[in-house]
This record gives sequence, structure tokens and C-alpha cells, in this order.
Amino acid sequence: MIPAIRSEFRKFFTTRLWWGMAIAVFVSGGAFAVLFGFVVQNPQSAGGPGADPVVADDTQVATTIFTAGISVGYLLLLTIGILSVGSEFRHKTITATFLATPKRVRAMLAKAVSLAVIGVGYGLLSLAGSVSVGSVVLSVIDRPAFPSSEVVRSLALALLVLALWALIGLGIGILIPNQVAALFIGIAVAWIVEPLLGLLLGIWDTTRENVVPYLPTSATNATLNAVSQNPDAVRLEWWGGGLTLMAYAVLLAGFGIWRTSRSDVS
Repeated sequence: MIPAIRSEFRKFFTTRLWWGMAIAVFVSGGAFAVLFGFVVQNPQSAGGPGADPVVADDTQVATTIFTAGISVGYLLLLTIGILSVGSEFRHKTITATFLATPKRVRAMLAKAVSLAVIGVGYGLLSLAGSVSVGSVVLSVIDRPAFPSSEVVRSLALALLVLALWALIGLGIGILIPNQVAALFIGIAVAWIVEPLLGLLLGIWDTTRENVVPYLPTSATNATLNAVSQNPDAVRLEWWGGGLTLMAYAVLLAGFGIWRTSRSDVS
């Protein structure tokens, strides 16, 4: 298992993808910290004249600013997860992978483990950018950077969130072997379709409570204790959001690994 995991790390870090993504994650963390700091400082800019402040609690203000970059980070980790297996199908290197590690389940579990570690690593980069810049922003708007231990908890959970989204990407990449189609569908659903679906479903009270909180994006925001633009939105507790997102990752990645172990590879 260890050699297989080491091989997956070597595949990832011998390409230019890793440092390009690293720059994007770090920069987005800092940039979104500034953007959300502006929204906090000028709350009416988000809802128009006369709007109520978007956030008021010091803990949620700090948490939202520090984890703002995760909204881009999880899409990048989703992309990495898809590419980790999609590129192997596209370039026909999956055969060599299974020849080197004949037990397919072991080979795919090695991918899952390496992606989880990579997700945590990128999470640290994202937080490095957002916390360093966000601390300055919070000082400027006269808010404490770490008003409670909940902020530290949310930062730790941000690492888990990115690792889980990488595993979700792995599952999508396996279930949709065409790399381009997998990227298009995965990003479109996570970035556009699913948030819009949550917005539309939120119109009906029954789905607002029974469906919307369990959508991936809603579960991600609940896990991070991020501020919602809709004050009437029903959301899970942080642990409920984490378990929901984990269920998506286990279901998609687990089913994908099971399917790969039984399908023909050319």
C-alpha cells in the first residue's frame, strides 16, 4: 500500500498542475478574505440600501473571512480529484497503474489516500493566505481575529472539507471516464446547478427543511459555519454538515472504486 501511495504522490508532483493549483488556492484565499471583509464592513452593499447587516457575530465574521477562499478551493480540489483518474483513462496509463498494483482496490485506495492528504495540504495553503490577509482585514474593520475556539474548529474542518471534495472528484472521475465530460459536469453541477437547485427548492417550505440542507454546498457551508445570505435558510449543525459531505464522498468514491475493480480496462 505504501509504494502505491508514494507512486500517486509522484504522479501528481511531477506535473505542473500542483504548483499552478497551489498558487490559485493561496491567492484565492487572500483575495476572498479581502472581498468578504468589504462585505462585512459595508453590509448594505450585499443587500441594497436599508438592508440588514449580513453578519454581526464576531465568531461568524472571523470564520467567514478566514474560510471565504474555500468556495474556490473546493472546486479546485474537485478538479484535482477528477484529473487524478480522468487523466489516466485519457492517456491510457490506467493499465500500467493496475499492472504495477494488480489489486485494483488497493491501487484505487492509494489514490483516495493521496488525494485526502493533498486536499489537506491545499487546505493549509488556502488558510495561510486567508488567515494572513484576513487578520489584517479584521484589524482594519475593528473585529477580533480569534474571538472563540469555534474559529479554530472551523479552520480545522476546512481541511476536512477540501479532502472530501477531492474524494468526490475522484468518484466523479471514475464514474465518468471521459475527462472533459467529467470536468464539465462535475464543475457545472457543483458551481452552478446545485446552488441554483438549492435556491429553487428553498421556495417550498417542505424541501427547505428536508432537502436543501443536505445538498453538498449547503453541507459545506454548515460545516464551516459560514454566513448564509438567506437568514431564513435552514441549515445543519457543523457536525451534521460534515457527516453529510462525508457521506457524499464515501458514496461516490466507494462506488467508483467498486466499479473500477470489476470493469474491463483497455
